[in-house]
Amino acid sequence: MYAVIRTGGKQYRVAPGDVLDIDKLPGDAGVTVTFSEVLATEGKLGAPLINGASVAAEIVSQHRADKVVAFKKKRRKNTHRKRGHRQQMTRVKINSISAG
Repeated sequence: MYAVIRTGGKQYRVAPGDVLDIDKLPGDAGVTVTFSEVLATEGKLGAPLINGASVAAEIVSQHRADKVVAFKKKRRKNTHRKRGHRQQMTRVKINSISAG
């Protein structure tokens, strides 16, 4: 069984046992979180959400993603700018899917 959930402005297709990185959620490792914004499950499509459906997950770790470097340069002007960013991420493991 699978479900499509929405969190952090993005959509993810998840199944029990999956481990995925999502935008940072509050909580330490070992805490259980529930995603109530379920857009679809195997055989059901919400309009826009499925009433009563939820996905339970456990926080595995809090970490930072790889650095993304934005480098801008104007040729022959001796002008350049380099900026870096590391996004805060949460690694979660999907435990169960409740279809409601």
